[in-house]
Amino acid sequence: MALPMNCVLQGTSRLPAFSTDGEYIIGGVFSIHYKELTKIHNYTTVPEPPTCTGSINSRELRFCRAMIFAIEEINNSTELLPGIRLGYQIHDSCASVPMSMHVALQLSNGQDPVFQTGNNCSKSGLVMGVIGESGSTPSISISRIFGPFNIPLVSHFATCACLSDKREYPTFFRTIPSDHYQANAMAKLVKHFGWSWIGAIHSDSDYGRNGMASFLEAAHREGICVEYIESFYRTDPYKIRIVADVIRRSTSVVVVAFTAAGDMKFLLEELNHNHPPPRQWIGSEGWVTDRQLMRFSFCAGAIGVAIQQSVIPGFGDFLLNLSPSKVAASSVLTEFWEDVFSCSWTKSSSKKKLCQGTEDLKKIKVPYTEMSTFRITNMVYKAVYAIAHAIHNAVCYKTNFTIHCKKQTKLDLIQTFTELKKVNFTRNGYHVSFDANGDPVAAYDVVNWQISDSGIIEPVNVGYYDASLPKGQEFHINRNLSWFDGGSQVPVSVCSKSCAPGTRKVLQKGKPICCYDCIPCAEGEISNMTDSLECIPCSKEFWPNAGNDECFPKQVEFLSFDDLLSVILAAFSVSGACMAIITTVVFFHYRTTPIVRANNSELSFLLLFSLTLCFLCSLTFIGAPSEWSCVLRHTAFGITFVLCISCVLGKTIVVLMAFKATLPGNNTMKWFGPPQQRLTVAGVTFIQVIICTIWLVVSPPFPMKNLHTYKEKIILECALGSAVGFWAVLGYIGLLAVFCFVLAALARKLPDNFNEAKLITFSMLIFCAVWITFIPAYVSSPGKYTVAVEIFAILSSSFGLMLCIFAPKCFIILYQPEKNTKKHLMNKY
Repeated sequence: MALPMNCVLQGTSRLPAFSTDGEYIIGGVFSIHYKELTKIHNYTTVPEPPTCTGSINSRELRFCRAMIFAIEEINNSTELLPGIRLGYQIHDSCASVPMSMHVALQLSNGQDPVFQTGNNCSKSGLVMGVIGESGSTPSISISRIFGPFNIPLVSHFATCACLSDKREYPTFFRTIPSDHYQANAMAKLVKHFGWSWIGAIHSDSDYGRNGMASFLEAAHREGICVEYIESFYRTDPYKIRIVADVIRRSTSVVVVAFTAAGDMKFLLEELNHNHPPPRQWIGSEGWVTDRQLMRFSFCAGAIGVAIQQSVIPGFGDFLLNLSPSKVAASSVLTEFWEDVFSCSWTKSSSKKKLCQGTEDLKKIKVPYTEMSTFRITNMVYKAVYAIAHAIHNAVCYKTNFTIHCKKQTKLDLIQTFTELKKVNFTRNGYHVSFDANGDPVAAYDVVNWQISDSGIIEPVNVGYYDASLPKGQEFHINRNLSWFDGGSQVPVSVCSKSCAPGTRKVLQKGKPICCYDCIPCAEGEISNMTDSLECIPCSKEFWPNAGNDECFPKQVEFLSFDDLLSVILAAFSVSGACMAIITTVVFFHYRTTPIVRANNSELSFLLLFSLTLCFLCSLTFIGAPSEWSCVLRHTAFGITFVLCISCVLGKTIVVLMAFKATLPGNNTMKWFGPPQQRLTVAGVTFIQVIICTIWLVVSPPFPMKNLHTYKEKIILECALGSAVGFWAVLGYIGLLAVFCFVLAALARKLPDNFNEAKLITFSMLIFCAVWITFIPAYVSSPGKYTVAVEIFAILSSSFGLMLCIFAPKCFIILYQPEKNTKKHLMNKY
């Protein structure tokens, strides 16, 4: 036969810091003291119950009082749980995870040391829900204990995103947003002010580790680089000193701190021994509204996200109106009173004065008495109301506008848990509901630590972050900020300065992406934006400006009539043509004189005509190339020059044949009379016409944009079309010139007074010299100077022929008429 099993509470129960009876009990766990008293166990006696030490955390005490205020307000309500009285048990966890777990087990077991007899020991006591804890790590531990018993835990300050996992923490709820949203808000805050190079520190706890992990992920998405990441905990002074030294030596101006207020207090105290260079602090809601930390003046200008500011009607009076009887009835309030007023309620050997009970809390400045904002305090207030609404929905119903509640109803915890998921109400203008993960809608204030007129640091709301707003509109700054240096300009915190347009970023080896060098864009490339990752090449007909930040159309270059060089060449061209025309007029006027008739006047007039065309055809090389000008300039040049050389060739042959015909029995001249001369000129010229025609039919010259000779400008020029055709034209001219030169050289010893062979020889020598030097000059001259070289060659050779052949004759005709006689011409012969 099985013996009956008695369920007996093991260990010693801890007395709650605050408690009162009620039909339904709501538990509370707060870190009223800063730490747990460390005890050394000798393993020979039963360990003593854990106890707290250190001073009272007046901020946490205010949270406790907010819970009490909310429960008393509910007990006096006629709309929420009318006729039912709620009780509470509020425990001090001493900011210790073991103590939090001890409290959690005690709340799970019930109020009495022996709460159940019989063989069923799994049923919990009367705690319908628990408010707490103020940190993520203890909340994780408590939630793991409460989960199997379906005891809801509603936290006011545990923000770790990990607690949203319902598989791990099924009964966890919170009235404060998850760190997932806080991390996004902080990353957007950093990005908003253009800070891309930051330092990061966090508490070595679940809150700090998970919060910083979420922040780093969000920062990476925003393109923010982190110089260092350091963690620490309040109980490790050596690590705190290391973190403080890292902050002092860092190059980043901005420090993002994802820490609990208790941890931050120890770090700032360490930094206060030897102030770091000015730093812009970015704080999480865990510490950025803690007024105890605002005494550190070097943190002035800090910015952070905070729980929204709120109002709790009547709560300020409730906090400040502590009667001596209430203080004396609570050991926690007694200790708080003695700490705040530096007095003692009992006579002792200490030098403290005796407390009178007439001390006024309104005259002191501690977080407990701070009335300007209720941020986290409101989260406690809403958490109490959330549990109360869950109980109300489970035991109350409404008929004919009257609320009825079932008294003395034994409420199963699963009912409270189920109803808590569905709560949806508004209290004092603040909405309360939970999503599927037990999280509320995320909304934050952006606060800035500003120095007031009285010289103390005050948190000032400067903006907001609302995750429920459309993307891109969640974050907003609505007033001026105060910075760490007291100035109005936003501090700069970058690893490398922004690369100006015209440069591109090149990452520094072994460093984060925010550390880079600015390299000027390569030739022909631009970047038209700041911090460009690459340069963009300009299109073929564009070229960068001096700053390499904009593409402009390339300068178009050709030998225009506006160029000085063109004006000079055109002047010589027109002058040469005029000279040829004047010479023609002179020769025509003196056509009956011996010197004109003796040198084949018909060929002379044809030569002067062709020289006039040679001078004028050079003008077709000036100006913007077009289809007609490209065709005309080369063909006109080729045909007129052949016509010119053919005339000179005819004159040379006439001279040779004339002297050979004077020999006895030689009748050569009858084979080279005027008809044959005309035929020779026409035949020689016709061959060039055929060459030009074939060139124009097969592959004619055409206008083109030369983008290769110069990178920064476009050369408008005439492409040859067929290089073979071009060089065939030049080659034919050269062949005729050489042949003419040889014949003229053969006739150079004939009588000077009768023939012009020496003049033709010299003119052909100049002609050949000009065109031999033209070839390398033409090939090597860039851009418009190629055309100028061609014009120069045409004019030089034309002037050579004109001056060598006709100038001496004109001089005799005009200035030495006595020599323009047949007798004089025949004398020497």
